[in-house]
This record gives sequence, structure tokens and C-alpha cells, in this order.
Amino acid sequence: MEPFDFIEIRVPAKAEYVGVVRLSTSGIANRMGFSYEEIEDLKVAISEAMSNATTHAYDGKDGEVTIGYGLYQDRLEVMVADRGESFDLNQVKDGLGPYKENQSVEDLREGGFGLFLIEALMDKVEIKSEYGVIVLMTKYLHENEVDLDGDQISTTQ
Repeated sequence: MEPFDFIEIRVPAKAEYVGVVRLSTSGIANRMGFSYEEIEDLKVAISEAMSNATTHAYDGKDGEVTIGYGLYQDRLEVMVADRGESFDLNQVKDGLGPYKENQSVEDLREGGFGLFLIEALMDKVEIKSEYGVIVLMTKYLHENEVDLDGDQISTTQ
């Protein structure tokens, strides 16, 4: 299923731009109807991916980080790529694989604790690391999670 909207942001690979991406993420997720807690989880996960990219990708040299947001009816997919290229969404997704806990985190990058945190906060995490690193994080929109059959307060609908 194609996203309703795709938003792409490219920022310098510098720590001071993490806040810009957090604000963008917050605005997009809020517009989609995510709860406050889910938005905070998204912001932390994306900050971790951004920090990983800004700290390790370019060894102190100038570079860019590209953040792509795929807005679907039931989920938000966020891609963080540390080589700054634009995304061909389907092509990127073809090469992704799920992050596995038994993977050597050092194979992906130093400071891999962030990957564990990202996986804990998001519903699905996939990684592509042939040229640079692309982290695809998925957060599902959980609308109407309360089962109306059992725990209804009122009988009116």
C-alpha cells in the first residue's frame, strides 16, 4: 500500500539539528492522531537514530542526514539515512531487513545501545547498511484500542 503522503527532510549531520527533526516528527505524528506517549516514543527513537548518524557516519566531516516520513492510514514509517540521498521508498524497503537482537551491534555502528532503545520504542525496526546506514522505524496508529464489548461505562453509543 502506498503512503498517503511522503515527507522528506535533509539536515546537516550535526547534533544541533536533532531538535529540528524532533519538532517535525512531533508535528507529523500529532496531525496523524498519535497519543502524547506515542509521540514521545517516536521523538526519542528518531533522536537516537539521528544521534547515531551525526556521531558515527562522517567521522567529523560535513555530511547530511535524510529523514523520510511515510504517512499511512494505520502507521507512520520513518527512515533515517546517514548518506543524505533522497529516498526511492520502494527500492529502500526492498533492501531492508529486520533488526535482530543476536546481530552484532558493532557491525552496524559503535554505541549500539541506541538500536536496542529504538527497537523497544517502535513497533518494527529494519536496517540497511550496505552504504551508510538506513534505519526504518514503524509506529502503528492504535485507534480505539478499548474493546467496547466488555468495559463500557455507558450503554449509549
